[in-house]
Amino acid sequence: MGVGKVRGCSLLRFSLSEVNLPVLHSDKQFCLRSPKKPISWSRVCGFLLFALGLISLFTGHVASHLEWYSQRLSKHARLSKLVGSDTAAINIWKSRSSNFYYGCSNRGHHFPSAVRERASNGYLLIATSGGLNQQRTGITDAVVVARILNATLVVPALDHYSYWNDDSDFINIFDVDWFISSLAKDVTIIKRIPDKVMRSMDKPPYTMRVPRKSPPEYYLDQVLPILLRRRAVQLTKFDYRLANNLDDELQKLRCRVNYHALRFTKPIRILGKNLVIRMRKMAKRFIAVHLRFEPDMLAFSGCYYGGGDKERNELSQIRKQWPTLPPLSPEGERKRGKCPFTPHEVGLMLRALGFGNDTYLYVASGEIYGGEVTLQPLRGLFPNFYTKDMLAGEELKPFLRYSSRLAAIDYIVSDESDVFVTNNNGNMAKILAGRRRYMGHKRTIRPNAKKLSSLFMARDQMDWHTFARKVRSCQKGFIGEAEEARPGRDEFLEFPSSCICRKPYGQNIVDNSSDLEPPGRVFGSDEEIELDNDRENRGNREGVVGKARDIEEEELLPE
Repeated sequence: MGVGKVRGCSLLRFSLSEVNLPVLHSDKQFCLRSPKKPISWSRVCGFLLFALGLISLFTGHVASHLEWYSQRLSKHARLSKLVGSDTAAINIWKSRSSNFYYGCSNRGHHFPSAVRERASNGYLLIATSGGLNQQRTGITDAVVVARILNATLVVPALDHYSYWNDDSDFINIFDVDWFISSLAKDVTIIKRIPDKVMRSMDKPPYTMRVPRKSPPEYYLDQVLPILLRRRAVQLTKFDYRLANNLDDELQKLRCRVNYHALRFTKPIRILGKNLVIRMRKMAKRFIAVHLRFEPDMLAFSGCYYGGGDKERNELSQIRKQWPTLPPLSPEGERKRGKCPFTPHEVGLMLRALGFGNDTYLYVASGEIYGGEVTLQPLRGLFPNFYTKDMLAGEELKPFLRYSSRLAAIDYIVSDESDVFVTNNNGNMAKILAGRRRYMGHKRTIRPNAKKLSSLFMARDQMDWHTFARKVRSCQKGFIGEAEEARPGRDEFLEFPSSCICRKPYGQNIVDNSSDLEPPGRVFGSDEEIELDNDRENRGNREGVVGKARDIEEEELLPE
């Protein structure tokens, strides 16, 4: 029986063992197709579906990534458009970062409440040192030290024997009741040690001075044992006695003290507000220039300003008040950027940055060395030149005997200015720079002294266009932008990084310190502000946060 020709391998229904070998050899067509297995269409369909699933998963993953990157790039583009690129011309009146940051110094949820007076480890008394803002740093740190020691803080005593010889007490400058109540959750503060407690003490409070910038561990190891043993400790000459770097909760406490709790007395706030209102009536925006150019400051700096033997002799006599001062080279100090700029140099810098001669200036200063002769070049560059004496008149008389109260008035106006400029980097410059960053990076300009000093010395060797271009180049990084901050490397009061937050994109946050007085409001509550002499402005009442101007520099007066 023969075997018919096989037309397709798929028709084969028998195994190879059932086929005669001769037939296999004789039928080539059959032999070539017989090894292939039948194709299962269900498997093919399953494979195709699996492949389609993989492709779908991959393309969906890529699409989601592309969408995410697209959103990021879109946001970045919108932000760049709002903020401006590094190469774009800056707005000299307003920081490009001012709309993207806010002060955030609220207590953390895990920050324990203050211990009560009877449960505390004892009483901490503080004797501050220096001028107003140097004392302000001491007060701020005193609250933090009391917190570290779990001590009851007695309202700090102010320095009455510094160069300015101001006998003002805390209660004459700061709103003491507000100071105590606003910090009640953080530290227990009293105005004085109760007489009953004082009588029960075997010895008077132990007096000591701690090293500068001591860490919390020093206070716990060296001060706390004495406090527990004696019940009361007084820390003298308390300025810059606490380390710059602390944990975030203690840094936020520093901010609550400095930007919220230290509020000036009502008379100081009222006069400060009046001066701001008068500046605003004359100009929509104005610059406040802090000129630290008093005779004592120049003497201590060791710099020379071209006044010949008269200047050398006068400043030499002042330097004798500090016999431990080393001899200094005026040329060397200027090259190092340690010489405060003259009023004329400040004016040249501002004009080179783009401020026109129609700009209004409020000049905050003490006694200017050389008087009107020294100020005249600045007046020539900016004829709209005003001081507290020019704006206040008779209202200033009650404050004239007190340099710290005069300093506080200048601080209020300077803080409310659209642009704040300083001729050095002393206490007032640092504290105001930090406060203005906390308020949303309000424009603050400080000279890049090291670079600008050499440029000013070569001023006659170049035309104005070249000079102005080089000034603008030198001042990059010194005009109050957020990118200038260097957390951990600079003084915390100048760069309060722990207390500044970035706003989430698209949200408008005014302030995160809801349990405190709003920091952006300057003058006090409606009940506190009564402007009898300015009736048309009675409806323009806002909250006040304490402000102060410093007429003392950390680098300028020694211990």
